[in-house]
Amino acid sequence: MAKILILGAQGSLGQQLIKVFSADNQVVAWDRMEVDITDKELVFKKINDLKPEVIINAAAYNAVDKCEKNDEEYELAKKINIDGPKFLAEATLNVKAVLIHYSTDYVFDGKRKRGYKETDEPKPINRYGKTKFHGEKRILELSGQGLKWYLIRTSKLFGPKGESEVAKDSFFDIMLKLSQEKDELNVVDNEKSCFTYTIDLAQATRNLLESNKGYGIYHLINAGPCTWHDGAVELSRLKNINIKINRISGNDLKRPAKRPQNSILLNTKFPLLRDWREALKEYLRGKNI
Repeated sequence: MAKILILGAQGSLGQQLIKVFSADNQVVAWDRMEVDITDKELVFKKINDLKPEVIINAAAYNAVDKCEKNDEEYELAKKINIDGPKFLAEATLNVKAVLIHYSTDYVFDGKRKRGYKETDEPKPINRYGKTKFHGEKRILELSGQGLKWYLIRTSKLFGPKGESEVAKDSFFDIMLKLSQEKDELNVVDNEKSCFTYTIDLAQATRNLLESNKGYGIYHLINAGPCTWHDGAVELSRLKNINIKINRISGNDLKRPAKRPQNSILLNTKFPLLRDWREALKEYLRGKNI
């Protein structure tokens, strides 16, 4: 039995991590009310008092467009996505624990149609991606000092909604809601990446921690690259929703932040997670709608 600290505990991923690790470990779950990860002194004190063996950071800022157009939001994103991981990594090293941190496909520019391996060099094209990339760098900088870490890149999360007041609906939940309100949907078809089911990601995180795999960067996503349009079409098929789904370009939406067009994460180091369509089918059964 290990003492495991989960941060971002009320988010959609955090909730699933608690379920996966709680069966035979001592899990301590903190969200924003328990600790502000941008407060270095508080982070050091609380982690030093707790002395966990594993620290899993599922806390992040992910309002992509908001931080692109608003400088105050960008400053907040930098604090949460850069300073937070840095302080957590330093505190992890201090108590000789293992750090697990999550990053994103948005650290890449999306120009490689084949996708991106774990070793490919990040080149983010929006502010959010830049904050996540610099958060990664803060962790890697401590690697040479003895930090034990797993950096997990993932993308397009969906699953049961978290309890946090800032938890967002997933793409599929939004599409389900819109399909009840509209006669047709316009969905982006020129951005390809991978959906990731939070229940599968949480279990894969535990499998990785308990494996003999070395520390480092891992890409954990559900199999089957696709566009948002592909996701909407599969959702309508599974739910027998009779609605017209139009293909549009991401440029048509005039979003503040540029998106990478092919940010497919290639998982070359760990067993592949099941196809996203199978995961979606299970998720919809669980929602019972």
